[in-house]
Amino acid sequence: MQTRLHSTLPEICVVGAGFAGLRCADILIQHGFKVTILEARDRIGGRAHQAMLLSGHLVDLGPNWIHGTDNNPILELAKTTKTAMHSWGDELNVFDEDGSQLKEGKDIGQVMWKIIAQAFKHSASNSATIDPNESLKDFFEQKILEEFPEQGDSQKKKILMQMAELWGTFVGSPVDRQSLKFFWLEECIDGENLFAAGTYKEILASIAAPALAGAKLELSTKVTHITSCSGVVSISTDTGRTLDFDEVVMTTPLGWLKRHKHVFEPPLPPRLCSAIDSIGYGSLDKVYLTFPRAFWLDSADGQEFTGFIQWLAPQYAKDMNPARWCQEVVDLSTLPGSCAHPTLLFYIYGEQSIAMANELASRMSKEERDEYLMEFFKPYVSRLPNYREDGKDCIPISCLATTWVLDDLAGNGSYSTLRTGLLEGDRDIEIMREGLPDRNVWFAGEHTAPFVALGTSTGAYWSGEAVGLRIADAYGKTAKDGGDVPEGKLGDGDVEKEVNLRVFADQGLEN
Repeated sequence: MQTRLHSTLPEICVVGAGFAGLRCADILIQHGFKVTILEARDRIGGRAHQAMLLSGHLVDLGPNWIHGTDNNPILELAKTTKTAMHSWGDELNVFDEDGSQLKEGKDIGQVMWKIIAQAFKHSASNSATIDPNESLKDFFEQKILEEFPEQGDSQKKKILMQMAELWGTFVGSPVDRQSLKFFWLEECIDGENLFAAGTYKEILASIAAPALAGAKLELSTKVTHITSCSGVVSISTDTGRTLDFDEVVMTTPLGWLKRHKHVFEPPLPPRLCSAIDSIGYGSLDKVYLTFPRAFWLDSADGQEFTGFIQWLAPQYAKDMNPARWCQEVVDLSTLPGSCAHPTLLFYIYGEQSIAMANELASRMSKEERDEYLMEFFKPYVSRLPNYREDGKDCIPISCLATTWVLDDLAGNGSYSTLRTGLLEGDRDIEIMREGLPDRNVWFAGEHTAPFVALGTSTGAYWSGEAVGLRIADAYGKTAKDGGDVPEGKLGDGDVEKEVNLRVFADQGLEN
């Protein structure tokens, strides 16, 4: 790219103060630019935000996990800030559609992950020839006969397909809408996946510190129009102001871009619009139920009931859950040390997240919302060990639910996802990542991340870093800081390598 000629100190606007925006501002400041950050919320962090439970414990409303441990800058920040991490490994408890705990649940779960791994390699090796309308569910239906060939295995097949539905909790989209053609884009950084037991609070503070010290930050400022022409970018805000900059970096979520392409003047090029429209945007929300104590851990035989808990296609909760959505939980009572608290964290995705968010929005008081949540989740909690209808320890003392699907600033969702019908997924991401440097408009965020970090906080961080370095390069600035931002892709003949899926525990692959 031709080096920009500039006799004065260039002024850069970063729209959005999430991980991408804060990291981009940091890099730009290091290279001597004058930086203004415009953030529509009254706080920084975007979806990386925390809330305090009545128990006094802080919990994340956005990202909970660090996906991959090999050369991951977010993990390094976690270590630097002494943020506690945790892994439940492959601990899994499964309840069938009648509410009975399955003895073979863990074993069937391992088969499920084996097929996920096979789908990953199949996608990587055959992406060019896979029908765009073929889904991950289609692949499961093909492979299930190989895993359970006997006629008497019908129950295991049924359970396996119900478990497969919970892939949606990893990508925010149902398994029957997960693109098989571009499933390889779900690859994550190598290594283990860790739960941020100490939350993302200190990690966010560390990322934000340079930007807060060196940039001008304007909170509660919504961008309503962006005009880019003649080497100047004019930004209009909801307060009626017009601000001029040499460059603008848009770090707004993909879902926001989908709904607000009209704010750009001249209009965005057709190929960029197509890329924005083609990549899906997932919906994932969380519900925290906190109890007086973790009654489910009581055990006379010393066997601890912990880790992940799944309730598959429940038949026994039709009043509140007629669609029989599967439920998945992680048990926060077994986090390390002072991070532990008697709370169950439910992950809600897809149609359920939309329906539940609308139910909560229709209730005016917190008491009404809490009552709804307790009634909705009671059928599942009641299946846990040691539950008693009249037990005080078995009644939640607090409920906390996110509603990102109703949040316009979050793009009415959570992060990018790859859905059936997608024709050029990898190229779409590259088009968004490239941005419009000839119009002085750049894009960053998890949807423009390296392929090994799409949909993750690490990806957002790396995307902001990459844009900051590209702008510095455009002005002939000497590169400073900035780690190695990978562009990993499984499928260039290296189909025997081990890969790391965006899952709750590190899953190794078998040849």
